[in-house]
Amino acid sequence: MVLLLFVGLAGLHAQNSLNGRPDAVVGTYRVVHDGEVSKVRVYKCSDGSYAAQCIYLQDSIDKKSGKIRLDTKNPDKNLRNVPCNRVVILRDLRYNAKKQRWDGGRIYDPTRGIKAQCTCEFMPDGRLKLRGSVLGIGETIYWIKL
Repeated sequence: MVLLLFVGLAGLHAQNSLNGRPDAVVGTYRVVHDGEVSKVRVYKCSDGSYAAQCIYLQDSIDKKSGKIRLDTKNPDKNLRNVPCNRVVILRDLRYNAKKQRWDGGRIYDPTRGIKAQCTCEFMPDGRLKLRGSVLGIGETIYWIKL
């Protein structure tokens, strides 16, 4: 019983430790979402916000054309020719010290062409929990830091 309490407290401390450090979000993550397996790199921008770009997509080649798939569902027509393994999927995320999480960002789901408000925080097991919502309807996904 004492051991379980200790392990639980250690996990909570690790979560709080990561959530208490603004740059802890920076790194490379494995993402599985809507049947797509990818790797995403989170980086800090010059304005202090954080962004994330896809750097690898497991099935990036179009089976019909044999060419790399493009971001054809992007609501911004100027971005529909971006290769699927180079799409910026998270922008303007900022660390909120009071809440010890990252919020204010916009996440983009290229499988559906949807942009949403986003918040992020680390779970006790080290996964990054991302919550996207549009008009109060939301979805939660988890990224695994590599």
